[in-house]
Amino acid sequence: MKKYIALDIGDVRIGVAKSDILGMIATPLETIDRRKTKAVKRIAEICKENNTLSIVVGIPKSLDGSEKRQAEKVREFIIKLKKEIQNLEIIEVDERFSTVIADNILKDLNKKGAIEKRKVVDKMAAAIILQTYLDMKK
Repeated sequence: MKKYIALDIGDVRIGVAKSDILGMIATPLETIDRRKTKAVKRIAEICKENNTLSIVVGIPKSLDGSEKRQAEKVREFIIKLKKEIQNLEIIEVDERFSTVIADNILKDLNKKGAIEKRKVVDKMAAAIILQTYLDMKK
């Protein structure tokens, strides 16, 4: 069985989601605060704890499909990940709209407070990225 984690990489936070053991359902896992935690090290720990075989990383793109500076930053982070976690496959996927969708879901759930919402929206976006990838694989 193939287990995945997904990352929604931002400048301040990284949303993390995981798949079930069958690689069919994505679930939000945690949000890593890059100012307080060594993100690459924490991701390596998460991979080990979850017996992960592949990491799905959302690459931010513009509406027209082009890539801007944020996509470069994500790829720079991927290079750091590959140095730390050498035995895992890293899969890049288009993450357009994942944060917007997560934000709308949370609005629908009446999540109160901007700070609390930011803690949840990033891991929810990671789950959307992962679920999109898992659905494409079927």
